[in-house]
Amino acid sequence: MDTTMIIVAGIIGVALGFFIAKIMEKKNASKILAGAKREATSIVKEAKTEGESIKKDKIFQAKEKFLELKAEHEKVIVAKDKKIAEIEKRTRDKEAQVTGELTRNKKLNDELETKLKDYEYRVEILDKKQAEVEKLHKSQVKQLEIISGLPAEEAKSQLIESLRADARSDAMSYVQNTLEEAKLTAQQEAKKVIINTIQRIGTEEAVENCVSVFNLESDDIKGRIIGREGRNIRALESATGVEIIVDDTPEAIILSCFDSVRREIARLSLHKLVTDGRIHPARIEEVVQKTTKQIEEEIIEVGKRTVIDLGIHGLHPELIKMVGRMKYRSSYGQNLLQHSREVAKLCGVMAAELGINPKLAKRAGLLHDIGKVPESETEMPHAILGMEWAEKYGEKPDVCNAIGAHHDEVEMKSLIAPIVQVCDAISGARPGARRQVLDSYIQRLKDLEDIAFGFHGVKKAYAIQAGRELRVIVESEKVNDDKAAELSFEISQKIQTDMTYPGQVKVTVIRETRSVNIAK
Repeated sequence: MDTTMIIVAGIIGVALGFFIAKIMEKKNASKILAGAKREATSIVKEAKTEGESIKKDKIFQAKEKFLELKAEHEKVIVAKDKKIAEIEKRTRDKEAQVTGELTRNKKLNDELETKLKDYEYRVEILDKKQAEVEKLHKSQVKQLEIISGLPAEEAKSQLIESLRADARSDAMSYVQNTLEEAKLTAQQEAKKVIINTIQRIGTEEAVENCVSVFNLESDDIKGRIIGREGRNIRALESATGVEIIVDDTPEAIILSCFDSVRREIARLSLHKLVTDGRIHPARIEEVVQKTTKQIEEEIIEVGKRTVIDLGIHGLHPELIKMVGRMKYRSSYGQNLLQHSREVAKLCGVMAAELGINPKLAKRAGLLHDIGKVPESETEMPHAILGMEWAEKYGEKPDVCNAIGAHHDEVEMKSLIAPIVQVCDAISGARPGARRQVLDSYIQRLKDLEDIAFGFHGVKKAYAIQAGRELRVIVESEKVNDDKAAELSFEISQKIQTDMTYPGQVKVTVIRETRSVNIAK
């Protein structure tokens, strides 16, 4: 019983506790709900306050934006108004201009109409006068026909033919006199210029060939130069490119080479080796290298000295080097550098005589043969090669053209070109300037005589003055005086066409009649 009461009492207690807890929860929930309501009310108030503030800000910003847009719009309107005002002003100006032009045009039209009326009046008067003149002319022609007894057309043709014959005769006489005077004046002036030029130039003569002789103190040195089994001479020939001929010539060795620079290097190298006494392949190569360098320096020095002597400035270093190389080159036995110096001086004096730039002519004369000194073999003509080098190293077009045209490979485009050609011929054609092989010289004389014998009536022919003159003796029975003059011209043309020769060849035809009787 007690246990049951205890259990019932415990159950009742638990139920009461649960009931009380529920009651407490309800009270707390009411308090929370009241607090939530108060908080919600305050949040709503704050939201309303903040919304009012934002609304005021937005309204203010909208007003500012509106004012800005309004100001910009007003600016645009002002600009458009200004532009419209300018357009209106230009339009008014155009209208005023057009109105003025219309006024002027109206005045011009009035003047033109006045002049046109005046012109028509004058034309009418002229027509009347022309009709009167024609009428008078016809009457005069009729009178002349009656007086002369010839129709007008026939008289006119006779008069025209007579005037034409007189005019032709006068014109031929005038042309002949003018041509003779021009030829005489041109020949005199040309001779004067050339003679004055030649007289002012003093030239030197230099003769070189393809062989140099190296003299020795004794023939014993020949064996040392040859070396064991010829190794020294082979090394020397290989290093210099020169053929060394050791023969029975006493105390002499012959150096043979077409390149005079290599021949000079070989000669100086041999001199140094013989003087030093040490001759072996290694020493030979060393001496040849030093000598080559020495010759190159000497070439540059010779080129510089030459252009300074001639007063030529601004020449490219490579062209100066080529000028120096001409010292060791010869053409027909004439030293090329001496020939070029001579041509340069002649060109300068002749250009001064003719009123052309003498410095430019002198420059072209010095460089006209640089194409003859290439460092490697080439098939190109030396005039074209020299012109290309001059163009490459910045020479003026007139100088380049004179170099290329001095043998007529290209067309002459300046007055300097014929001057260089003439001076080149003067320098090469003067007696003693060039040396030819005896066989070719004799052959040229023989060819001259053979050409003369190829013409009918030629009895004898002699080439004299080193081939500069050909004297032809003809048979007087077969060739008259007129034919002799014609024969001289034909022979000169044949020589000019078929032969190659320096300078000029004078052809003299001699015709004589002899009457011989013997007094006993």
